[in-house]
Amino acid sequence: MSRDKASTMDAELQKVFGPPVPELYEAAAGPDASPALARALELRSFLAVTEEQVARVRDRVHTDMDPDRDMGDLSADKLRADAQWLEAALDARDSYRVALGELLRTMPPPGQLARPVRMAQLRTTATLPPSAAPAPQRAGAARAHRP
Repeated sequence: MSRDKASTMDAELQKVFGPPVPELYEAAAGPDASPALARALELRSFLAVTEEQVARVRDRVHTDMDPDRDMGDLSADKLRADAQWLEAALDARDSYRVALGELLRTMPPPGQLARPVRMAQLRTTATLPPSAAPAPQRAGAARAHRP
């Protein structure tokens, strides 16, 4: 389970929230858990799984490229597939790191409840001067006399 696996953002989570990650998961399960903590831990779990995928592909490529291995076992197709998989996993890892970092930067400080933001609804009223108002389509047109 991703709760038990370390992630590269664990120190940042602890810096922001205080307790170590396992205690944060316990706190998030409680009734007073903040939505920001729940979201941060969800992103952290995704990150931990993705980082595990990166490590698996890296380790597989290292094993395949071991100098003691028989060169006849090398497969360009397998290495291409591993490179594509590694690229996808690295992209996902980077995205989760950015999302979690943004969340940690923009969330309210721990202990401060987030208050709903009231947005002022601005109304714009403008009146055009009479000269700028469009004239009716037939304004000023003389009626044609019929014979």
